[in-house]
Amino acid sequence: MKELWSKAQTRQAIIDRSGTPFNSGVDPEVALRDAENRLASGGGLFGKGGLSLDFFDDKKNKNETKKSLTANMPINVFLWRGALETIDFMPLSSADPIGGIIITDWYSTTDNEEERCKLNIFITGQNLKTENLKVTSFCQSFKNQIWVNKTTDKNNNIKIENAILNKAKKLKLQSS
Repeated sequence: MKELWSKAQTRQAIIDRSGTPFNSGVDPEVALRDAENRLASGGGLFGKGGLSLDFFDDKKNKNETKKSLTANMPINVFLWRGALETIDFMPLSSADPIGGIIITDWYSTTDNEEERCKLNIFITGQNLKTENLKVTSFCQSFKNQIWVNKTTDKNNNIKIENAILNKAKKLKLQSS
């Protein structure tokens, strides 16, 4: 009986099997077409396998084929993790692993509350290379009851980049 019901061709049975009952109240013909398309294609937008996002699986066999769509992280995982671990004492304003962008919020130390800094970190490639990492810092001083921008020293940006690169290299060595 269950097998017979699974092959039933009534409009409602087709809609129920397709997993698209949300269209059934709007227009029965639209709902039926949508249901038939879903059943014919094997499911929704990404087929029966669904969507699989494998961001941190570096040891995966590159020749492996899957029925589902797989998105690899477009930036170097070790640079990403190295950057986050290097600046973990600073509050994050935004972190986008797909775009490779980390933006911190303003940070000041208890020793010098009259000065604050923030960082923008950009990771642009999949290789663990210096050219795939860019750090930009912004600092301000509190003067006359307002925050005033300071000229940033480019050498400080390079020091932060080097610290991130060193951390990323250690993470890579630990993973192998």
